Amino acid sequence: MPGDTSGLNEEEFNQFKRYEDFTTIDWIEDSIIERNKRLRTSKHVYASSRGPNGEITLHWLWSKARKVMDACQTWVIVSLVGAGIGVNAAIISIVTAWLSDIKMGYCSDGWWLNQQFCCWEVEGNEESPCDSWHMWSDVSIARWFIYVLFAGIFSFVASHLVKSLAKYAAGSGISEIKCILAGFIMKGFLGFWTFLIKSLTLPLVIASGLSVGKEGPSVHLACTIGNLVASMFGSFSKNQSKMRDLLTAASAAGVAVAFGSPIGGVLFSIEEMSPSFSIKTMWRSFLCALVATVTLSAMNPFRTGKLVLFQVTYDRDWHFFEIIFFIILGVFGGLYGAFVIKFNLQVAEFRRKHLAKHGIAEAVTLAVITAIIGYFNRFLRIDMTESMSILFRECESGGDHDGLCRTPLQWRMANSLLLATLIRTLLVIVSYGCKVPAGIFVPSMAIGASFGRMVGIMVKALNQAYPTSGIFAVCQPDVPCITPGTYAFLGAAAALSGIMRITVTVVVIMFELTGALTYILPTMIVLLVTKAVGDLLGVTGIADEMIRFNGYPFLEKDDHVYDVPVAKVMRRDLHTLQSTGMTLSEVEARLSETTVKGLPVVSNDGNRTMMGYVGRMELRYVIEQARRLQDLPPDMICSFTPDTSSEQDAHWSAVGIDEDLAANIIFSTSTPGLLKLWPWVNQAPLTVSSQLPLEIVMQLFKRMGPRVILVEDYGSLVGLVTVKDVLQLTPNEQLHSPGLSWRSASGGLEGALEEVLMWIHQARDSLVERYHRVFSRR
Repeated sequence: MPGDTSGLNEEEFNQFKRYEDFTTIDWIEDSIIERNKRLRTSKHVYASSRGPNGEITLHWLWSKARKVMDACQTWVIVSLVGAGIGVNAAIISIVTAWLSDIKMGYCSDGWWLNQQFCCWEVEGNEESPCDSWHMWSDVSIARWFIYVLFAGIFSFVASHLVKSLAKYAAGSGISEIKCILAGFIMKGFLGFWTFLIKSLTLPLVIASGLSVGKEGPSVHLACTIGNLVASMFGSFSKNQSKMRDLLTAASAAGVAVAFGSPIGGVLFSIEEMSPSFSIKTMWRSFLCALVATVTLSAMNPFRTGKLVLFQVTYDRDWHFFEIIFFIILGVFGGLYGAFVIKFNLQVAEFRRKHLAKHGIAEAVTLAVITAIIGYFNRFLRIDMTESMSILFRECESGGDHDGLCRTPLQWRMANSLLLATLIRTLLVIVSYGCKVPAGIFVPSMAIGASFGRMVGIMVKALNQAYPTSGIFAVCQPDVPCITPGTYAFLGAAAALSGIMRITVTVVVIMFELTGALTYILPTMIVLLVTKAVGDLLGVTGIADEMIRFNGYPFLEKDDHVYDVPVAKVMRRDLHTLQSTGMTLSEVEARLSETTVKGLPVVSNDGNRTMMGYVGRMELRYVIEQARRLQDLPPDMICSFTPDTSSEQDAHWSAVGIDEDLAANIIFSTSTPGLLKLWPWVNQAPLTVSSQLPLEIVMQLFKRMGPRVILVEDYGSLVGLVTVKDVLQLTPNEQLHSPGLSWRSASGGLEGALEEVLMWIHQARDSLVERYHRVFSRR
C-alpha cells in the first residue's frame, strides 16, 4: 500500500545527509544533485512559459528576471563579505595598536588614544614620546614589571575565552580552511562564536607580545564572515559549490587586508588555499579582495593613508654585486623554514602529549617569558609590525630609529638584530600552535627583517671600510650605495616564503607593499633561492605539515610517484548489501554492526557484481522516515535495484540520486510489502581497476572530489579506497619521497622539553614536600 509521502522533508534530509560533522563532501554526488535541481527548474519554467497557443506568458518573463537577479545576487553577496572583512580588519588593527601601547604607558589627552595618535606630529624618543604620553613609572624595573603583567593578563583573558567559548578560535586556521575548501566538514569552525571570540582575542594575543601574528587568523576571520553572510541566502547555504567559491574569495580578501595587497590575496588563494580554481572564482576573489581593501583604506586605521603599518617606498636602485648577498638571504629563508617546521612539529607533539589540558597556563607562561626576555631588546620589545616598519625604512627618510643608522652604533645594532633573530626564532617554534589565535606570517617576516637588516648593516660597513675595493667600484663617492632597509625587506620575503613555501604570491605582495618595480628582480632571485633550498631539504609548507599532523583528509597539490597499484592500499574486507532479497531487519543489522560511511551494493548471485553504492546516513534516514509514514515489519523486503517497468524511474536512475523522486516512490505501488531503496543508491559510482597506478587514483580524488572510489576486476567488486587509506600509509612502505622522512622522526627538542617538564614536576614535588615538613613540625 503506498504511504503518504508528505512526511519526507527534503530540506531536513539535505542537512542530515550532506552536512554531517567531520565527514567529507562527495563533490560528484553534490554536482549530480545540483544538476537535477537545475533540470527540474528549467523543465518547470519551460512548461509554464507557454500559453495554450504557444505564446510566451508572464511567467517566462518573470523567470528571466529572476535569473538576472540571481546572477546579481552573487556579486552583491561577495561585495558585502568584502566590506565586512575590511571593517573587521580595521577595528582589529586599531584595538591592537592601543593594547600594544598600553603596556608602556597611557595618554593624558584621552585614555582611548594609542601612542601614535596621542603624539601626532610631535617628535620625541622612546623614553619620552611627547608631553601627553605618560609612562607608567619613571623607574625602569617598575616599567618592566608592568609590561610583563599586562602581557600575562592579555594572554590569560584570550586563552580563557578561547577555551571556554570557542575552541576553534585557537591557532591560525589556514590548515583547516584548506581542508574545508577541499570538502571536509567542521561544524562550528566558521560559526558566529568562533568569529566573535577570535575577533576579540586576536588583538589581546598580539598585544601580549607572543611571537605570533594576525595574518593567518585574518584569513580564518574572513572565511567566518563569508560563511555567516552567505548562510543568510538560501542559494549559497544549500549549494556547497557556491559556498566553496565564496570562502575562497573570502580567504583572498583576508590576505588582502592583512598585507594591503588585493592582487597578492587573489594569488594566495590560488597558490595556497583552493584545490581547484576557475576563472569565475578568480573574479569573485578579486572583487571581494578589492572591496575589502577599499573599505580598509576608507577607514584608514593608521591615519597615514597606508593599508599596513610597514608599507614603504624605495627610490634608490640596487647594484648587481648585491646579488651575492641576496643569495645569502635566500639561503637563510630556506634554512629558516626547514628549521622552524621541523622543531615546531616536535613541540606540537609534546603539546599534544603533556599540555592538552593546560592551554591557559601554557599561553600565560609563554607570554610572560616572551615579555621578560623581549623587554631588554629594542627590536623585541615593540610590536612586530612596528618593528618591521622601522627596519624597512631608508636611513635618509626618517629611518634612524634609536641610532639604527648611526655608523658608531652599527655593530651594536647588528648584535642586537642577531640576538633578536635567534630569540624570536626560538619563541616562534614554541609559541605557534598554542591555544590562542596565532599566525606565523608576521613573526617569520619580522625574523627575516631583523636578519636582513643585520646583513645590510654589515654590507654597508664593508662598503665604508673598503670603498675602493673592486666589488664596490660602481658606488659613487659621497653617495649612499647600500640601503640596509631593502635587505630587511628581502629577508622578510625570504622567511615568509620559506615557512609557507609560496613564491609568486610573496613577490606580488612585496611589490604591492613597496610599489617599487626595481626590486621585483631581487625579490624573485631571493625567493627562487629559498625555494631551491627548501626543495633540496624536502620541505613543504607549515600549513600542509599541520594538516598531516592533525590527520585531516587532505591531498597535497604536488604529484608524487607511487610505484604500486591501487590494490596495495584498498580495503578488501568490505561490508556489502545484496541488491535484492534482504529483509529490513538484515539491513538494519548490517548498519549496526559497522561504522563505515557507505555500503557497496552487489548482486546476490555470488559473483559480487557491483550494482551501486549507498551512504550509511542516507539509508538510516530513509528507513526512519519510512517508519514515520507507516509501520514496517522486520521481514519487509528491501530492494536496491531499479524497477525497470517504470520509464521515469529508469531515467532518474541513470541520472543519479534525486531526493524529490525518492520521497515519492519509497513504497512500491506495483509490489505491496516492498521497500524501494534503489533511488538512494548511486547506480554509477566511480570505479577503477585494481591494477591502476595509485597516482592516477590520487588525481581522481583531487580533480573530481569523490568520497570513495570502488575497485573492481571484470565487473566484480574487490575493494574500495578513500583518501584516508593513502594518507595513513607508513613511511617504511616507501610511498613518500625520501626527502620527507624527517617529518615523522621525533627529534631532540621534544625529548628536551620532556626532560624540562620532568624537572619542573620534581622541583614542584620537592617544594611541596619541604612545605609539609616545615609546617608539620610546628
